[in-house]
Amino acid sequence: MDAIERLLAIEEIKTLKARYFRCMDLKDWAGLRAVFTDDLHADFREGTDPPNPQALIAGADAYIAMLAPILANITTVHHGHMPEIAFTSPKLATGIWAMEDKLWVGPGATVPYTFLHGYGHYHETYRHEADGWRIASVRLTRLRIDIS
Repeated sequence: MDAIERLLAIEEIKTLKARYFRCMDLKDWAGLRAVFTDDLHADFREGTDPPNPQALIAGADAYIAMLAPILANITTVHHGHMPEIAFTSPKLATGIWAMEDKLWVGPGATVPYTFLHGYGHYHETYRHEADGWRIASVRLTRLRIDIS
């Protein structure tokens, strides 16, 4: 992978992550599903308050099936910043993104708070498939969570 190919791949991964955030916030579940590999490994055990040892999900379909009902009555805004992307091969990459999210909880939601403002990092792996780069694994860690 030469320098230009690497730069193009980094931009494709950044666009992929932007689509992740947009689809999550718009609750575009088909669009969100499309950013993942089928065999997605999602680890959100450290991303909840309190930490949830059950928040380890295998497979993109299972992840969307778990996430959609939780966020049904929650307005979310996600931001990702300062990506650190490295390639382990021409078809595999890792990334760390500083993140911030805000969640406004509406009636009928199943979470024990009305507002959450979180800060942390997404730790991800990416795989280039026939139709482009996809997120193969994601782990969310938190530095701070403010809830009310």
